[in-house]
Amino acid sequence: MIHRALAVFGLALLAAGCSTPPANLDLSLDKRTAAGIYRVALQPPAQAPAINQMHAWQVKLAAPDGSPVRAAHFKVDGGMPQHGHGLPTQPRVTRELAPGTYLLEGMKFSMTGWWEVKLDIQGPAGVDQVTFNTVVDTPKSRP
Repeated sequence: MIHRALAVFGLALLAAGCSTPPANLDLSLDKRTAAGIYRVALQPPAQAPAINQMHAWQVKLAAPDGSPVRAAHFKVDGGMPQHGHGLPTQPRVTRELAPGTYLLEGMKFSMTGWWEVKLDIQGPAGVDQVTFNTVVDTPKSRP
């Protein structure tokens, strides 16, 4: 009986730990890539999407001096680090909308919590990567 109670308590602690993102989580959506080759801004849709709803983001890619980077290619990955699973879809950058602005389609979050969006970038100045963190909250009801 004690073992069962301890197991249930342990599972409750694990679940609580997985639902709370780290306090110092970097939520910036505009940052330099890992090697500093590019500056990337990830722009979510204007209205926060509902859970399990497909949506699109924009990726703005620039050189360190701020000039737009054209003709880049991206690989998109990510998931929930605290849950150990990837994205529920296979999002991809489908086209360049304007110089240095790309459309990222096929995004979907299947639950609330901390998500990572990882971009591997192949551009004219070389290959680099960047990881963005976002926290998906329960949508607030409208009055």
